[in-house]
Amino acid sequence: MAERQILLGLTTTLGSDWRMKAEEIDRLGIKELALFLTCLGSEDRRELYGLLENTSLESIPHVHLRDDMELWELDYLVEKYHTQVFNIHPKKSHYPLVNDLSKYNKRIYIENTPDELPAFDELESYGGVCLDTSHWENWILEGSPACKRKSDGIKKILNLFPAGCAHISAISAGLHDDPDKKYPDRKEYSSHWLDNLSEVDYVKKYRVYLPKIVSIELENPLEEQLEIKKYLDRIIN
Repeated sequence: MAERQILLGLTTTLGSDWRMKAEEIDRLGIKELALFLTCLGSEDRRELYGLLENTSLESIPHVHLRDDMELWELDYLVEKYHTQVFNIHPKKSHYPLVNDLSKYNKRIYIENTPDELPAFDELESYGGVCLDTSHWENWILEGSPACKRKSDGIKKILNLFPAGCAHISAISAGLHDDPDKKYPDRKEYSSHWLDNLSEVDYVKKYRVYLPKIVSIELENPLEEQLEIKKYLDRIIN
């Protein structure tokens, strides 16, 4: 496989200061990154688009869509930032798409979320799979019968529907609270914050499944992600 394109990630989850990351783009002279709009409502998204227009950013190859996004936003991202691929959560997840975005179906990839695998019919309707490596690794480490079914399931899916984009987060040494604070009783190994570069070493075992576009899904500042990107480049390229 050709060398993967590893993208810094501007995330919007609860521990991520997305306004600060917009300032970092200009300070660091960043020209391209992945954009995770997962936790921003309509007004915040409009604010972020405005902030990004005043930075050095030229390209956003991969965008994680939010369930309530409108078609004009995808048109804007494609026209302004040459977005190649989008991803969404499965239709059986807590946040299925609200609006008709079928114009871009073949550019939209379905993520394996912690709770749900993409269904075969939606994989056929859309572009294919968005592989989240940390969710897969979390299932393996947790080791319950339900997690084993999901781990076996994503492997089967990837043999039929190769990934079009991927997310990489950290895997911690021990269990911790759900990173998005959505499920107070859930404990996970997967984390949106990285403390040590070794927390992405697990990605080596998934290298054969990784597509051309691989996005870092971490809340760490972009300046720290530059080092993480270099480390991942050595691991997977």
